[in-house]
Amino acid sequence: MAVTCNVSGLAQDMSETMPGMSGMGHTHQGQSLTNIFEQHTTSGTDVEPISTPSAMLMRGYGSWTFMFHGEAFLNELQQTGPRGADKFFSTNWFMPMAQRKTGKGLLTLRSMLSLEPATVSERRYPELFQQGETAYGKAIVDGQHPHDLFMELAAMFDYNISEHAAISFYAAPVGDPAMGPPAYPHRASASEDPAAPLGHHLEDSTHIANDVVTAGLTYRNFRVEASGFHGREPDEYRWNIDSGSIDSWSARATVNPAPNWSFQYSIAQLHSPEALNSAQDIRRMTASLIYNLPIHDGNWASMALWGRNVSLQNGNVGNAYLVESTIRFRDRNNAWLRIENADRTTELLSNAGSLPADAYFARVQAYTAGYDREFGHIPHVSTAIGGQVTWYGVPSALRNAYDPHPVGALVFVRLRAH
Repeated sequence: MAVTCNVSGLAQDMSETMPGMSGMGHTHQGQSLTNIFEQHTTSGTDVEPISTPSAMLMRGYGSWTFMFHGEAFLNELQQTGPRGADKFFSTNWFMPMAQRKTGKGLLTLRSMLSLEPATVSERRYPELFQQGETAYGKAIVDGQHPHDLFMELAAMFDYNISEHAAISFYAAPVGDPAMGPPAYPHRASASEDPAAPLGHHLEDSTHIANDVVTAGLTYRNFRVEASGFHGREPDEYRWNIDSGSIDSWSARATVNPAPNWSFQYSIAQLHSPEALNSAQDIRRMTASLIYNLPIHDGNWASMALWGRNVSLQNGNVGNAYLVESTIRFRDRNNAWLRIENADRTTELLSNAGSLPADAYFARVQAYTAGYDREFGHIPHVSTAIGGQVTWYGVPSALRNAYDPHPVGALVFVRLRAH
């Protein structure tokens, strides 16, 4: 069933019109950022263009509305070269959520869970040139860590000051502070790509942080917000909830000038984010522009993203640039591209020589193209089979350690609540 939601009457409308579970693929044309923000269909307090469709299951019970998002990819990956690897694994996340009106306010309770601690063995899956976090006490190199079991446990309260303005409060022992665009598992432009971007730890890795508090103001199509949180990234023990003092901060400004557009700029200071380099604090900046275009029997979502890390100890600077686009056409077909240009550190070298440890010293390009097609008619579940190929531009400083032209190929089956 296609539905256009107005959050101001969401709980009442759903309890009256949806006595059973319903699939939902809705867009929000004609509504303001104030209305759409309160639907909280992405992680944390992130925002996409108003026209972006959102797949979910919904059911109303009295004054409460319950929603469920989720997806799982079953992946087989093979890579070439001396540092390539093969692996069968699953990437996945599940988001149950509940909302109810309280006077002029809206209360949202949300959790996000992942079974990746069980479905990604050896605490990582292969990804050439990828860096970030640890496994078995060592820095992860050429691999991507799994997500924690608890990706988000959050409560949000939005209060309407007027027809066009609202203030919001967000609190989460595990959550997503006001930093960067929607993280790669949750944005439409990357919806069919199961792999993390190479620039993840320069762009959107704070989407799982601990002890997060956020306050924000939304007026018409403009939003400003600020967060405090614990800056250390999750440790390698993925089944528990980490915690720590609020020692880091972020601020973000977002504007949706038209239904198909969203722009954000954000800045953060992260205290000791990496366990193996605990003396280093990071200043992170990101800017992104998202464009979404509904088309006949489909949708086209694209994003350009820049992220930068600056060490506050030695001034070392790393940048990452990303352009990605996913088009859904003829109802059951998806095709996507991702192009990256990301600085890499000396962790990729077995012998860094005179170079400082953890110094950005080379830039790698990654190019990904993929396609999948949905099949079957399982109620409330979208199933697809597809694959993607990634090839790389390798700088001269890394050619002795890697194949000059490495390639990775991934095939998958995807299931998504719908």
